[in-house]
Amino acid sequence: MTAPILAIENLTIGLPIGGDRANAVEGVSLAVNPGEILCVVGESGSGKSMTASAVMGLLPKGLPVRSGRILFEGNDLLALSPEAFRRLRGVRLGMVFQEPMTALNPLMRVGDQIGEAFRVHGERGDVRAKVLALLEDVRLPDPPSIIDAYPFRLSGGQRQRVMIAMALALGPSVLIADEPTTALDVTTQMQILRLIRGLQKDRGTGVLFITHDFGVVAEIADRVAVMQHGRVVEQGEARAVLDAPQHPYTKALIAAVPHGRVRPAEAAHADTVLKVAGVAKSFRRGGGLFRRGTPVAAVADAAFSLKKGETLGLVGESGSGKSTLARCVVKLVTPDEGQVLFHGTDLLPLGRGAMQPYRSRIQMVFQDPYASLNPRRRVGDIIAEGPVTHGVPREQARARARDLLALVQLDPGAMDRFPHEFSGGQRQRIGIARALALEPELLIADEPVSALDVSVQAQILALLDEIRTRLGLTMLFITHDLRVAAQVCDRIAVMQRGRIVEMGPTAEVFGAPRHAYTRELLDAIPGKAWTPPLEAA
Repeated sequence: MTAPILAIENLTIGLPIGGDRANAVEGVSLAVNPGEILCVVGESGSGKSMTASAVMGLLPKGLPVRSGRILFEGNDLLALSPEAFRRLRGVRLGMVFQEPMTALNPLMRVGDQIGEAFRVHGERGDVRAKVLALLEDVRLPDPPSIIDAYPFRLSGGQRQRVMIAMALALGPSVLIADEPTTALDVTTQMQILRLIRGLQKDRGTGVLFITHDFGVVAEIADRVAVMQHGRVVEQGEARAVLDAPQHPYTKALIAAVPHGRVRPAEAAHADTVLKVAGVAKSFRRGGGLFRRGTPVAAVADAAFSLKKGETLGLVGESGSGKSTLARCVVKLVTPDEGQVLFHGTDLLPLGRGAMQPYRSRIQMVFQDPYASLNPRRRVGDIIAEGPVTHGVPREQARARARDLLALVQLDPGAMDRFPHEFSGGQRQRIGIARALALEPELLIADEPVSALDVSVQAQILALLDEIRTRLGLTMLFITHDLRVAAQVCDRIAVMQRGRIVEMGPTAEVFGAPRHAYTRELLDAIPGKAWTPPLEAA
């Protein structure tokens, strides 16, 4: 049997005194063999990234390794001097970080950042040629152009490919990929997964792949380890863990995976709440002090309608115009042309005063609750702010806020806390409570679960469905995850490059897609050939 190229033995990493638990990672043992992909799965805070940081020697100060060994090619990494570790890092050990925009230097061109690895480690020869070859290896379009670009000029998927090129520059034996596809569109995600799998096979690299998505595990993993509260609770061959999970936590995670099964269609209500007709919006790119720039169409001739109590899913990749169209509906963005009819009234010509009564009837849940919640205000005041602005007495509004916190399954004690004191899923619940405070008829949910762990995602989706049923809400649900859309939407509208290219009942769009782009999105769902076991689901 081949010896593991990387072996983590009984690793324990401490936490500062006063936390919820004594150790961030406790007694973790994992092994990666040459040419193998080991997926480490778990929710935020389970210790996945902390374990990877220990392997790379990048643990934050104040988090000591209390026991254990990390053996790489038979040598204990924890016994190396900082200088010896620096010589190893990047050459024999490579890492792809979760958020490339924060990991890449915004002031350096892409080629200079990738080439830095060659220069620091004394590589000779034509560095630019080597960088161009790497950009071709990671399937980036037009490498001669991208090599001189800055990171902000690239898309999320392109930046992630640059990170992979940097990690692979010096041919490491082990690649650590920390949630490299979490925030990417489904088609870009599949491209990155296939890229990593292809490079791993071609180079015989061992890969430690960190994720919270079991669809990703089903797509690429040879083996899988499940972490909870800093411990490995289950590990084994990927197919065995996926099809017959043993630990209750693994079963719970798999049960929370969006199953992609189309929900039964409900009878449509006669009343039309929203009708969008011919909406178009362009932005200008490349302008300056004396130039207006080139107009770029974000939304073109968009049209759809929503019946009372219906949920319409707006799906597509980043840049397809989904969020811009939603913001046109609530007039956070003013369209160039078209109509947005709410109960027959066109909202677009209305001035600020005339629009105010409609603000309370149309509300929005934003993708990033941390950015959309005022960090300086307490949660109770955030939720009560809308009703108070519309003339509701403050005490009555705060009482309503307490009821809403209970509705979204948060303790009323949250009223006096600040947004930073909550987890991502809890902040999203606060965002939903704020949107419901004005008792809207139409709720627009813009990617409300895209950044959440799978179990928290399932809770938020169940909560939205319960609230929709209880309050009779009409909902426009924006997502790039077709499995989620199938689970919550009555109809689907598919957007590509600013246009709605296909629309129809969810069962029809999923069962017999007419447009090539819709078929491409469906084919790119990670792990689509894997069905969670019924006993887990």
